[in-house]
Amino acid sequence: MSTFIDILTHARRLNAATKDLSVAELKEVAVKLDGVIAQREEEEAEQMRIEQEKQVHIERIRREMEAAGLDAEDILGQAIANAGTKPARKRAPRPPKYEYIDDNGERKTWTGQGRNPRPIQRAIDAGGSKDDFLIKS
Repeated sequence: MSTFIDILTHARRLNAATKDLSVAELKEVAVKLDGVIAQREEEEAEQMRIEQEKQVHIERIRREMEAAGLDAEDILGQAIANAGTKPARKRAPRPPKYEYIDDNGERKTWTGQGRNPRPIQRAIDAGGSKDDFLIKS
């Protein structure tokens, strides 16, 4: 579909794509395109009308709330205070899957997520496998 849009929106491409059409065929295409444009304009006008009505209602409710001395939190309770935030849930850490000895001679573990630790990466580069470092239960 994007190639179709590219052709329609670039004069040279459109001219090249329609060079085999007669003037009558081009006029027929233009009539159909005008129909599509008119339909879209009607749809956009309807959307704008709906949005304007919505804004009128919002303003009316806002004035009524102000006159009554209320704010959004009074009406919606804590829902508005928590609207933009998700409850913070921390997942449990993954158990280690690999074990290796680092450059300082210390035994370390790795879950297998993220970048390979240097000793494991060096072993892989030398032809080894991650499986060589699997923790045996």
